[in-house]
Amino acid sequence: MSKTIVVKGGLVADGTGGELYEADVAIKDGRIAAIGQGLNGDEELDARGQIVAPGFIDMHTHYDAQLFWDPDCTPSSWQGVTSVVIGNCGFALAPCRPENRETLVQMLVELEDMPAKVLNAGIQWSFTDFAGYMASVEALRPTLNIAAYVGHSPVRVDVMGADAYDRAATDEEIARMAAIVGQAMDAGAIGFASSSAPTGRRSATGKADARELLALGKAMAKDGRGVMAMVPGGQHLSREAMYDMQADIGRPFTWTALMQTADGGHRASAALHAERYAKGARVHPQVSCRPIVSMTTLRTAFAMRAASMLALEGKSDAERIAAFRDPAWRATVKTELANYAFTISWDRWTISESPTSPELEGMTIEALAKRLGVDGLDAAIDLALADGLATRFTVVQVNYEEDEVAKLLRIDGAVLGLADSGAHPDQICDAILPTDLLGKWVRDKKVLPIETAVRKLTGELADLFGLDRGYLKIAAPADITVFDPATIGPGPVRRVYDQPAGGERLIADRATGLTHMLVNGVPIRRDGAALARGAAGGPGRMLRG
Repeated sequence: MSKTIVVKGGLVADGTGGELYEADVAIKDGRIAAIGQGLNGDEELDARGQIVAPGFIDMHTHYDAQLFWDPDCTPSSWQGVTSVVIGNCGFALAPCRPENRETLVQMLVELEDMPAKVLNAGIQWSFTDFAGYMASVEALRPTLNIAAYVGHSPVRVDVMGADAYDRAATDEEIARMAAIVGQAMDAGAIGFASSSAPTGRRSATGKADARELLALGKAMAKDGRGVMAMVPGGQHLSREAMYDMQADIGRPFTWTALMQTADGGHRASAALHAERYAKGARVHPQVSCRPIVSMTTLRTAFAMRAASMLALEGKSDAERIAAFRDPAWRATVKTELANYAFTISWDRWTISESPTSPELEGMTIEALAKRLGVDGLDAAIDLALADGLATRFTVVQVNYEEDEVAKLLRIDGAVLGLADSGAHPDQICDAILPTDLLGKWVRDKKVLPIETAVRKLTGELADLFGLDRGYLKIAAPADITVFDPATIGPGPVRRVYDQPAGGERLIADRATGLTHMLVNGVPIRRDGAALARGAAGGPGRMLRG
């Protein structure tokens, strides 16, 4: 007989947003068997003075590839998360015939800053279609529950090949793509994800017009299921047009991302959303409590997406150094940066590592430029050249004005997203979003009550996707996160080299106040320590739509 586990004496935040109440929670056969006082079990987890919540859901991750070498989905599993959604932005791995593997790897290299050596060493290409990918992930016995969008990029490449990057699709190609999307929905996709936003980098979906997006959205919705996830922008899908498209498709939309920007553009986006949401639009912008802070070098254009910087992606260090030394190239970049959507502010660029000039660490590029009497770009590039491109900069890009962030967190219809877990792995680590929200924004800043914050991390997202998760109630799957509200926090972020082929990434594996976690009734964290995977694998499941 299976044993009964009881989480004893905690304050239950059940995912509804209702008031906390003290109760024991009994778990048997992977589900919640009872909630009440004086419950006893074969194993008891002490939750006195703690919040007992549904397991957190991370709705915006990029673990599609990482799952193959890290079925624990770290660092999310170290931060209270029990379910993740993959396939975001349409940057997924299936469908993929053998001849398209290199193309999809390069997509993740260029758009999500994942090193090719890591992807090539780590991905197990045991699938060709979406159903096969789902089966491959399930066979990994992941620690967390996995839900997946069918991604537009691999669908487009599957039908159009290299032409996906260069032109609009024909009617016949759109029909073939729609059939693939429909098949993926039948196989358990929770929706369809795409990106039309210009990034300056080559994208397989950049040439997809509104006609194509509408057809694929309708293919997703054919049985009255699915969420359409978009990164709007560019000539084919403005934010306004996206709200119109949602009404035509008739299923919920979520979009990435509504974040505070230096030019104040977030206010217009928030006003548009408020107007359309009040009129019944089922569109949910993703907001975040985290500033986008990258720890980057000038070997990548992640924090400085000028066209001339982007043109150096994939080039050798020697080629990059030659460009950096060219005064004409620098002049062009300065012109391009003047029109950059995320406004480069050198006071938000801090020198974090300099092998040749450690005395500069902690100084902003603005301060260094003033000391040297040069432009900020010249100061940054000259330092990078002196360091052989090894200089690391900490760059605060967006979502850094906390009063504005607080307003965004309270917007009706907005959902917590863009942790971007698994993406840009050596530059950002925003998988800490849940613990940061509960520590800084709930306990310290009191922007949200704890009941509301827990709902936004759990039941609200489960409702959006139609998942059988997100609530503590009788017979519900026992995904549970127990935390101390007085000490919850993400812990330090640190750099490690634990990826295939020695790849580096940033992790946060020392969250504070995170006491117990269970996935489908199986403990994966006990008394503040993550538990090692057993020989049989983890307790996670594929959450099919």
